[in-house]
Amino acid sequence: MITIPDSERLSYRLMTLDDGDLFFELDQDPAVMKYINGGKPSTRKDIDQIALPRLAKYLNPEKGWGLWQVTEKTEQRFLGWVLVRPYQFFSEQPQWLNLELGWRFKQISWGKGYASEAAAAVVQALRKQDDISHFCAIAEQDNQGSIAIMKKLGMEYIRSYTHQDPMGDWDVVYYEMAAR
Repeated sequence: MITIPDSERLSYRLMTLDDGDLFFELDQDPAVMKYINGGKPSTRKDIDQIALPRLAKYLNPEKGWGLWQVTEKTEQRFLGWVLVRPYQFFSEQPQWLNLELGWRFKQISWGKGYASEAAAAVVQALRKQDDISHFCAIAEQDNQGSIAIMKKLGMEYIRSYTHQDPMGDWDVVYYEMAAR
């Protein structure tokens, strides 16, 4: 099983299907949800019937796939999560060696470097696996916060396209970096 060692200010654990309360808590802020669905808070039904079943499909502790809970160490405060799964996982042709990263953090953590610190810790731990060729991330082109994290990780812009997902299609920018 993959573990993510604590970083300077943060600790990590792979979230489980029992963490619905944390998903719900995070998704209640319209600002957090702005680039996810236009700012609509998730309902508990959304979490139980959509988010958790989706997580169940790609959750793989042996490979480090899933959502990594990010906790601020000194106050033991839940800040958000970092997603890891093969790129295009929900398509007909998942890219098993290209791991997609994503992040969702509470507003109280914005502008403090927590998401960059967490994503870097996840990348560092996952790089030890031999069967990963790339890391990538997607975001709406107006989501400058997420794009800044991609750049801090060392990812480079590759293309813009319409991302197709069972949850809906959306126009995104795609950034990528080699795993080695």
